[in-house]
Amino acid sequence: MTALASETRVAAPAVETPSGKGRGDENFPVGSFLIRKDLRPHVHAFYRFARNADDIADNPDLSADDKVRRLARMGEVLEGAAGDDSPAATAMRRSLAETGTTAQHCHDVLRAFTLDATKLRYQDWDDLMEYCRYSASPVGRQLLDLHGESRDTWLASDALCSALQVLNHLQDCADDYRNLDRVYLPLDLMGEAGIGVEALTAPKSNPSLRRVIDRLLDSTDRLIIDAGKLPGGIAARGLRWESATIVALAGRLSRRLRRRDPLATRVALSKGDFAAALLAGIVRGRRPRSTNR
Repeated sequence: MTALASETRVAAPAVETPSGKGRGDENFPVGSFLIRKDLRPHVHAFYRFARNADDIADNPDLSADDKVRRLARMGEVLEGAAGDDSPAATAMRRSLAETGTTAQHCHDVLRAFTLDATKLRYQDWDDLMEYCRYSASPVGRQLLDLHGESRDTWLASDALCSALQVLNHLQDCADDYRNLDRVYLPLDLMGEAGIGVEALTAPKSNPSLRRVIDRLLDSTDRLIIDAGKLPGGIAARGLRWESATIVALAGRLSRRLRRRDPLATRVALSKGDFAAALLAGIVRGRRPRSTNR
């Protein structure tokens, strides 16, 4: 009877709704060959966890309440709840056990994506940066913790991750509004420019929206300058090279967004950008250190 019940038991419905996006769709390398080989699976596990949580928050077919429930379930599985309905959380739990890293960074990204399910507008730059504290900063902090780096590096890492997040918001500003009614461009800047969020439905940016985008890029460029301090503070050579590469990529994407209109076309980095940034990152990261992990 027990065997029969086991054979006929129906698995719990999956809470994750993968979009099909992967590491190759990002603006930056995720667990590339520069990262220590033994740590790459753990970097990939964290990426998958965050990616699947993001996919839930961005799923237009789910209600806000359903998104919140699914994200909460991922957190429960992460903490050891029984069940096979969140494979990414199960894999992340194993990764945390193997590496001894904190689960806090995972819970922080769940907090951000729960916010995505319920919050559709941001009032000002500080409001946006508070969101980035949970949506973006944990990614860099997880990498640094995996490598045993000093938490003195967190400030510059947070700047880099926040810059990447804002750049991604600018890339996707039209789609976010059209598909999810979500606007990350601060309302105070749009109000000062005399426009509403409806400007994001146009086939191209009007001069007022262009000014808003450029002002956000000004603030983002200041973050990138602060992020430039990160590679010099990292002891692990591969991570130092990768962080320098990502700083270079952020600068390239910011410059491209200044020249091109994200409403009129998809503004993205090319393979050439990645190659040039990688070379610049390795060159910049080649410096003598007392510790070279």
